[in-house]
Amino acid sequence: MKRITMIHGAGGTVMTEMIKNHIMKYLGGSNAEVPLEALDDSAVINDIVFKSDSHAVKPIFFPGGDIGRLSVAGTVNDMAVMGAEPVALALGLILEEGLPIEDLDKILQSIAETCEEAEVNVITGDTKVIERGSLGGCVINTSGIGKRSEALEKNIQEVKKHRSFKERWILDSNLRNGDKIIVSGTLGDHGLAVLSAQKGYSFGSQILSDVAPLNKMIMKLLNVGGIVAMKDPTRGGLSNSLNEWSEKSKVGILVKEKKLPIRGDVEVACEMLGLDPLEIGNEGKVVIGVVAAKAEEILTALKNTKEGKDAEIIGEATKSFSEVVIETIVGGKRILAPPIGDPVPRIC
Repeated sequence: MKRITMIHGAGGTVMTEMIKNHIMKYLGGSNAEVPLEALDDSAVINDIVFKSDSHAVKPIFFPGGDIGRLSVAGTVNDMAVMGAEPVALALGLILEEGLPIEDLDKILQSIAETCEEAEVNVITGDTKVIERGSLGGCVINTSGIGKRSEALEKNIQEVKKHRSFKERWILDSNLRNGDKIIVSGTLGDHGLAVLSAQKGYSFGSQILSDVAPLNKMIMKLLNVGGIVAMKDPTRGGLSNSLNEWSEKSKVGILVKEKKLPIRGDVEVACEMLGLDPLEIGNEGKVVIGVVAAKAEEILTALKNTKEGKDAEIIGEATKSFSEVVIETIVGGKRILAPPIGDPVPRIC
């Protein structure tokens, strides 16, 4: 009898196959504008963006963040990359018997502070307590609703000045030949920070999670305009995000290795542990597909924000091939295959 394993929740090909072969077998079929079966970061129905996110990070406190900040940022970011303005959140707390009340207070304070940063409120929720020994402290479900924004409308009008564009939202399937690919900052920080907390590793310098709500930064970019696709590269990292884009948009993607922003200590840690930083999840970065004519302007706008100071144009969409291909530092090319799953368990 086949059973669920940790890899089924790790955000790579195994999880995708489970969703397509099992979850989609029974669910979907709605008349939503962006339905479940689109497998985008959020759904859209009646111009309302809707997202639900569950967070089971272990440990619940890690360098640079905690499960509370993660739960708000993750949900807000998934709505924002659709081009939506987050409106409100629902909070579901599943607490493990024995969790110190002091820890609960810390988590709730972090949730409140992150909500203030993102300018969104928790307006409803639920709390359950289960027997000790199964969660590692707590699990949080955060659901959110968002709405169309003036910035999204302005962005779409700018896209239409440069190429044909019929969509009303920023979707994984919108990428076309010649569009540039931008990443908003350094890769692999969150996954390595959580791994260091899980295993007690010391990498010579403290690697901090990048977890942050990005909706305000994204609104600034939409006001510049020209964006066709956005994604926060969480489980499975940049590699998984680009492969999703390539598959859904039916276009190849060429990435230049020398342009990838990766911190030196993250790169060294990955080499020590045999990990690929492109497969490791991030919680405060966004990958952006933008029409070529607006790429430099978007990059400049990013670099003028705290969250985007390390942003880089890393490649472009191409019809020359159908896969994601990385051009190595020495000039060779290799296929960047979708990962089986994020190599670091329970990072979100």
